[in-house]
Amino acid sequence: MTAPLTPSEPANSAAMPTIRMMPKANARAVRHGAPWVYTNELVVDRRTKNLAPGTIARLEDAERQPLGVVAVNPLSKIIARMLDQDADAVIDQTWIEKRIARALDLRNRAYDAPFYRLIHAEADGLPGVVIDRFGDTCVVQPNAAWAEVMIEPLCAALQSVTGVTNVLKNAGGRTRTLEGLDDISSVLAGQAPDAPLPVPMNGAIYMADLMAGQKTGLFYDQRPNHAFAAGLSKGARVLDVFAHVGGFSLAALAAGAESALAVDGSAPALELATQGADAMDMADRFATRQGDAFDTLAALRNEGAQFDVVICDPPAFAPSRNALEAGLRAYERIARLAAPLVAENGILGLCSCSHAADLGQFRTASSRGIGRAGRRGILLHTGFAGPDHPQLPQLAESGYLKSLFFRL
Repeated sequence: MTAPLTPSEPANSAAMPTIRMMPKANARAVRHGAPWVYTNELVVDRRTKNLAPGTIARLEDAERQPLGVVAVNPLSKIIARMLDQDADAVIDQTWIEKRIARALDLRNRAYDAPFYRLIHAEADGLPGVVIDRFGDTCVVQPNAAWAEVMIEPLCAALQSVTGVTNVLKNAGGRTRTLEGLDDISSVLAGQAPDAPLPVPMNGAIYMADLMAGQKTGLFYDQRPNHAFAAGLSKGARVLDVFAHVGGFSLAALAAGAESALAVDGSAPALELATQGADAMDMADRFATRQGDAFDTLAALRNEGAQFDVVICDPPAFAPSRNALEAGLRAYERIARLAAPLVAENGILGLCSCSHAADLGQFRTASSRGIGRAGRRGILLHTGFAGPDHPQLPQLAESGYLKSLFFRL
């Protein structure tokens, strides 16, 4: 763990330091919307190295032409994150409020209840910041140094724009480690809920543990894919692997599935899934099985189990380029183990949240696994995250989620 960063005053243009890109760096990409500048693209002299993580600075190209205002972190490979293409922008609470208000307008158009991802980092103009909303409570992940430094105006802006009472900070995750940040979560405003919160989505009820659950407590990104799978699940026997709090299985039950079995390695997550089924009065059609997903898939095959709909939604097997080959093998193995459990003319859904594995690579690995299992399938649907997880076209990482639905 590292010590928390020291809060700073809002950056005004007169006091901002200036950093400059290397002559051979692609400044044009930054002008056209690329949100990151890496250490090998920047002139990293002693002065730049000594800038405190989270410093707001003006970025120039090699000819000293302004590119905009950036957040600097000399401890990170992403040394500069674009905040505003206006080189005179003042990064303060008012600036943050405008970004949050714009994001809120989109969510209000897309959803009829305040349960969604409110801020999706770079795509919503707040690089490294993730905010998930659960009614009157928001969970903030400040995954970049500048957001950690400005956490107080960020919290104030969030409350001012949305009117939420409770703001929690989640400091877990690999990204904060890469930024040199600590892992200390806290309550920024109001109070933490003393029990899991019920979240209505796709006709189901999910129980979100905002303080002790994974990430912010619930994965909103799969909402449209939950809905698609649920639409094929009426009267079906459903297997939900890597189920977390019952994402696919509870949506399927809400849509009229005959039964659903949720598999996960986490006992607390499965307990939350069970609570969700209870809240839906569907506990008699819902079951859980704790264990390693690979081992459980193999065991179910040995037991002769068959399901009409099988969904596998694993964690990121390829979280970086270095892990890509091993990750693709893992996706292939999942498909190979899951395919035999799908009844004739049944549905197999395979998901990936690995940004390092693009759609083509993931589709190839999945199809190979299905073939190695002796099955043949047609691809019915390719799904992505919903509109509360917008993609920045210049940043492949923002389009990380892929879901493939096959009929076998």
